[in-house]
Amino acid sequence: MRIGILGTGTFAGALATGWARAGHDIVIGGRSPAKAEALAEKVGGVARPLADMPDGADAVLLAVTWTGVDEVLAAVGAKLAGIPLIDPTNPVDHGVGELRVEPGRSFAGHVAERAPGAHVVKAFHLFPAALWTAPGTGKATVAMCGDDSGALDVVGSLVRDVGGTPAVLGGLDRARQLEEAAGFVIGLAFAGVDPRSAVPAVP
Repeated sequence: MRIGILGTGTFAGALATGWARAGHDIVIGGRSPAKAEALAEKVGGVARPLADMPDGADAVLLAVTWTGVDEVLAAVGAKLAGIPLIDPTNPVDHGVGELRVEPGRSFAGHVAERAPGAHVVKAFHLFPAALWTAPGTGKATVAMCGDDSGALDVVGSLVRDVGGTPAVLGGLDRARQLEEAAGFVIGLAFAGVDPRSAVPAVP
C-alpha cells in the first residue's frame, strides 16, 4: 500500500519506518518541508508539500500534536475523503492526562469534522513510538474504533505489519473512551505509577 504520513516527528518516523520495512510505499508531508525531506530520505520514501497530500495514498496517518491538527487538516482535510485516516492523537494536558475535549465529544470526532468524508479510525494512541521501531511481533494490542469496516480492515492490517494485534472496540462514538484511557495512562505514568498495576488482570 501507499501510506501517507502527515507529520515529521518521532512517532511519524517510527511508524513510517515500520511500514517501509513491511514493504509499503511511504509519502511524507509536514509543515516543515526540510523535515519532511529528511524523514523521507531516512525511511526510503518520498516527501510532498502538504498542499499535494495525500498523493494517492491508500491510508493516511495523522501524526502531529493535537494542537497542530487544525492547521494540517486545513491544508489537507478536504482531499482525504474516502481514505482511511488514522488518528493517534492524545488531546491531553502534558504530564497531567486531563482530556481537553468538551464533554460528550471526542477528538477523533473533531478530526472527522475537519476532514469531511475521511474514514477516521482512532488507533495507535496508547503506546510510545519506541515500541514500533524494532522488528518483531506480538508487541501490543492496538485498541481502535471507527465507522467504516473497510477502513478498520486496512488499519488492522497496518497494525499487524508493525507487530501489533488489532482489537476493534466499536464505532467512532467509542473514541472518547479510548482518549480517556490514554489520559488515565499518561496521568499515572507521570505520577510515577506503572499503569499496568492499576488495571486488574482478567482470567
